Amino acid sequence: MRQFVLLGHDVPTEPDFSLDDLAGGAGRLDALCRSITAAFVTSHGIREAVRVHLVAQDELTITFDGRELQRLNPDERSTAALVRNALEHREDAIGALPAEPSPGVELYRRGFEGTLEEIADDGPVIQLHEEGDAVVDVDPTTLADGIFVLSDHRDFTADEAALLEAHAEQRLRLGPELLHADQAITVAHHYLDTDGYERC
Repeated sequence: MRQFVLLGHDVPTEPDFSLDDLAGGAGRLDALCRSITAAFVTSHGIREAVRVHLVAQDELTITFDGRELQRLNPDERSTAALVRNALEHREDAIGALPAEPSPGVELYRRGFEGTLEEIADDGPVIQLHEEGDAVVDVDPTTLADGIFVLSDHRDFTADEAALLEAHAEQRLRLGPELLHADQAITVAHHYLDTDGYERC
């Protein structure tokens, strides 16, 4: 199971945003929706062995599970609608119990630290960062069940960097150029799908 943790520093935690203004009034939810789509969507299907955890303002986490996920289409608006629908059910999340607004989507009342602690035993935590070690120098089999952590259009905060220092086993870069989060997810998938570019 590959997992991606997306930090949304400005993502709304209330469902009162317009699907017509994802780049402005919704805290760059457009870019995060592209990342969610990149994590799951293939040419004619959905990657089932993938989970994405969208952390909204270090307050809520929306988890998408490819084994059950439905109504995810390759466009920002439909993905944002899934996010908004999850937020509409936030009152149903009580303590450690999530709200389950739709198949394959859960909303938890926990931020980045709680999410990391919950999933850290599932595989190695890997921070994707331009100052990390080159991914081509890493055995791809060690990343098979990786938990890849990416920030949105903002850098990791000091607190987030400290959490990653405590939890992350590796800090990797995917190439010589800075990539958007959705592009980084696509490259990470391709690297692992091809066993480190050893097969097609």
